[in-house]
Amino acid sequence: MAGAKVVVLYPTPRDAAAFERAYREEHTPMVTPKSFPGMTRFVAVKVVGTPGGGPAPYARIAELHFPSLQALQTGASSEGAKRAVEHAMSISTGGAPVFLVCEEETTTF
Repeated sequence: MAGAKVVVLYPTPRDAAAFERAYREEHTPMVTPKSFPGMTRFVAVKVVGTPGGGPAPYARIAELHFPSLQALQTGASSEGAKRAVEHAMSISTGGAPVFLVCEEETTTF
């Protein structure tokens, strides 16, 4: 069975320092298996630029991993998850974050 994940893309904020503080100190502690039952891994990515050196359209990318799409749907419907989503919306001052539901396909070399 393929794993699944929620990917969250945070647009570049108006105030990068304030966003980073809120993301690290307030938001990241909200993203736990207690808030998202069934979550097996959380990856927080800070975007530092683009290959061409221009400004990136996103400041952060978050990945919340689950063993299956069903587990993701269950975890994302919890009250803790709903609070975390509301908080994500409130700190994303560069525009609404983009939420994607994904199934993983892995190739091992």
